[in-house]
Amino acid sequence: MADRLGHKQTAAMFALLVLAREVPNSELATLVGFTLTGDERRELNALGYVDSEQSGPRRMFVHQLTDSGWNWCEEELARKEPPPNSRSTLLAGIYVLLNGFDEFMRRQNLRLADVFAPGVTPEIDLTPDEIERRIRTAYRELAREPRDWVGLVDLRPKLGAVPAKDVDAVLKALSRKGKVHLVPEDNRKTLTAVDHQAAIRVGGQDNHLLSLEVS
Repeated sequence: MADRLGHKQTAAMFALLVLAREVPNSELATLVGFTLTGDERRELNALGYVDSEQSGPRRMFVHQLTDSGWNWCEEELARKEPPPNSRSTLLAGIYVLLNGFDEFMRRQNLRLADVFAPGVTPEIDLTPDEIERRIRTAYRELAREPRDWVGLVDLRPKLGAVPAKDVDAVLKALSRKGKVHLVPEDNRKTLTAVDHQAAIRVGGQDNHLLSLEVS
C-alpha cells in the first residue's frame, strides 16, 4: 500500500475525492477549515496525487485529484486504523466507517468514481454491442501499438458508469470468441488493491491484462 499522509493532507485528499473536480483553496477552507499550501501542497504535487495551479486575478491555488490520487484514496479506505500519531477517538471511529464502506464497494464491485464522479448515472441498459464499442474505444486510447497489453485497471475507468458485471460478461464473451486475450500479471508483487479490484476472473484465475484483436 501507499505511504500514509499527515492528517491535514488526508483530509484534503478525501475532500477533493468527494467533490471530484477542481477545488479552489477558498472552498477547501470552507469545507475542512484550512487551505492546501506550502510544503503539504508541494508534497502532494510531488507524489503525483494532486494537481495544483494558480488561477484568477488573485492567483489562488486550485486543486484536483489525479488518477494516482484516486488510487491512494481507494487504498486508504481499506486501512484498519487512522494515520499514525492519531489520538482522536472520533477519527478512529471514522476509519472504522471508511473500512466498512470499502468492504461494501468491494462486494458490489464498485469503484470510487462510481460513487463520487459528478453527474454520472449508471447506464444499466447498455447492450453488449454498445459496451464492446466502449471497450474498443478505450483500448485504442491506451494501446501503444496493435495487440498491445493494456491493464484492466486503466481500461475500466474509461468505460464510464457501466456496471462491472456487464463489462465482465462482454469481455468473457469476446474471450471465448478469441477477440480478446486475458492474462494475469506475471509480477504479482507489483499489483495494488486497485489492480486486484479491476481484475476479471476467467479459468479459475484473476486476469489483469487484455489484448484486443482488431475487428
